[in-house]
Amino acid sequence: MNRSKREDYKRFVVFCLASLIIIAQTAIFAYVWYDFYSSLILKPFWRKGNWVLILIYALIYLMFAKLYGGLKVGYLKRIDVFYSLTLASICTNVVTYFQITLINRWFLAAGPIIEMTLVQIVVTILWIWGSRFIYSRLYGARRLLVIYGDRDPGDVIHKMNTRKDKYDISGKVHIREGEEKIHAMMEDYEGVIIWDLPSQIRNKYLKYCFSHSIRCYMSPKISDIILMGSDRIHLFDTPLLMSRNMGLSVDQRVAKRILDIVVSGIGIILTSPIMLIIAIAVKAYDKGPVFYYQDRLTLMGRPFKICKFRSMCVDSEKHGARLASKHDSRITPVGKVLRNLHLDELPQLFNVFKGDMSLVGPRPERQTIMREYRRELPEFYYRLKVKAGLTGYAQVYGKYNTTPYDKLKLDLFYIENYSFFLDLKLLLMTVKIFFQKEVSEGVDDNQVNALKDSVEEITGEDLHHGRTENRESK
Repeated sequence: MNRSKREDYKRFVVFCLASLIIIAQTAIFAYVWYDFYSSLILKPFWRKGNWVLILIYALIYLMFAKLYGGLKVGYLKRIDVFYSLTLASICTNVVTYFQITLINRWFLAAGPIIEMTLVQIVVTILWIWGSRFIYSRLYGARRLLVIYGDRDPGDVIHKMNTRKDKYDISGKVHIREGEEKIHAMMEDYEGVIIWDLPSQIRNKYLKYCFSHSIRCYMSPKISDIILMGSDRIHLFDTPLLMSRNMGLSVDQRVAKRILDIVVSGIGIILTSPIMLIIAIAVKAYDKGPVFYYQDRLTLMGRPFKICKFRSMCVDSEKHGARLASKHDSRITPVGKVLRNLHLDELPQLFNVFKGDMSLVGPRPERQTIMREYRRELPEFYYRLKVKAGLTGYAQVYGKYNTTPYDKLKLDLFYIENYSFFLDLKLLLMTVKIFFQKEVSEGVDDNQVNALKDSVEEITGEDLHHGRTENRESK
């Protein structure tokens, strides 16, 4: 079977498996609706009305399942699919319950909805194991060849090897072997990874892969991400790309600020009982201050005081600023719980309401740590083209200890592709990361920031990515 037909067949299998879980969850709702709720409605629907309600349920479930990535069979880990589809079920059922309440014009018992959710979680677990079994039998790990230059590909190989069910990196070759030999080697693999090569060389291999329909993975450079956010201009017969490079427009800033005020205001009201309990726990542990204030940088490098619940011992930084490590002795027992559940961040809702921060944006850095990052990566200040955020693209798709270069690229993805709906998506996606421990995992114990050994992470031709970016982008 050639590559094209194999991909078409795989997409069909994934579509069938995704359709199966949507049909199953919708059927469970249909049973609960007919068995309990429909008979209690003051003005019952006719037959087609019931069908429309069930169809709406399926569409809402599909929307949340796609939003959280739960239908990506063979893409996410089993546990991530479970989190995604469980959240999709909960969100869909909450929306549906209020929809039924509006139809009835008064509240009905929520018990059947809760029982339905528990049954759907069991069905989700069965579907995950069944679909993964079918997918793995039909499609094993994809054999990949790494093409690399002066920068060692060990980091990407290590990360991709954590998904041996999906990727089998079974070969690597240095560009000094020459194009002819590397082109011949590509025929023995199902895809290639072009790992951080100078742009001129990278583009040759990229075009070769395109012309021969070879699947290609590559790490984008900063200039690539900026181009991704550019507008297409078709005023002439020569295609042009225009990059504004000004951050957000006026209408985007206004819409974003309205969202910040509304959501943070509601959030402060709803979480005030939780914040009161946390304040009492923090104070009771060591009698120290409840809140921790720290200077951070936001839009255009403007400093502001971020507010968090104190999770470390008093005077934790008397020996200098550093990020929290995996086994940091400065973190109190209460603080450990708060950090694992991300509850230490709740007071930042006040920062958002005041306008120092936004709900979504690059996480604010300290000036001292920003200075350290910029020594190795001068472009790190690009993140300051928008307000700092409570959550962000790098938080949803990265980790606490993500390297500065990768964090910058993730944040630039957000800045260059900003939309009001992207903010809504990232806010909903943030709920998912509360259950993922690795997202809040600290840096290694011997690190003061996310730079791994400072020079080990950025070496060779890319010793200073920012200083070589323009040259490599030609």
